[in-house]
Amino acid sequence: MKIELDNRQIEFHVEYGPRKKLSIQIYPSGLIIVKAPKHTEDEVIMNAVRQQGDKIVKQLRAIEAARTPSKIREYEEEGKFLHLGKYYFLHELIETQGRTEEELRADLKKFYFTSCKKVISERIKIYQKQLKVTPKSFVIEESRTKWGSCNSAKQLTFNYRLAMAPIEVIDYVVIHELCHLLHMNHDRSFWRRVGSIMKDYKEKEAYLARYGHDMSL
Repeated sequence: MKIELDNRQIEFHVEYGPRKKLSIQIYPSGLIIVKAPKHTEDEVIMNAVRQQGDKIVKQLRAIEAARTPSKIREYEEEGKFLHLGKYYFLHELIETQGRTEEELRADLKKFYFTSCKKVISERIKIYQKQLKVTPKSFVIEESRTKWGSCNSAKQLTFNYRLAMAPIEVIDYVVIHELCHLLHMNHDRSFWRRVGSIMKDYKEKEAYLARYGHDMSL
């Protein structure tokens, strides 16, 4: 579900279950989960989220701030940038001769988008066979709070910054979103399915929470 809070579009997932009260959880990844009693009406859920709007926006801003690079990026040949979990000199990733800082920044972002699309495509082919699912499509986009998402139309979205992560962390995000084709919420069945493919998925979640701020331009 989506809602506008403080002039920004906020997306959240709803988990229905045998509970008496509605609760809202915000994870270090920026994922927002609303846990609600069975048969709770959408408007009731939306009102609950609106009531917590200031708190939600504040936490999301804190997450975004934590992902802001702790040091100034050096857009020059000897500047170092992450790619698939390892640091490389800028000139090892893109052409740097005769380029302005603005052009280098733009070219590097294009490099990450292209790399991410290629790697994600390869990993989807591997894991969709294991999970016996087929996404309708996938896109790479820029996001400050989400590493990936899946909608009811079976369309997957991945953050281009994943190209900076180790391949096994990328695998976790791919598996996570593919499992949403089987379970749209984050109930026990969902996590059991994720765990059946990647037993140490919690370590990958912890990696993103801890080092995600370094995976940025």
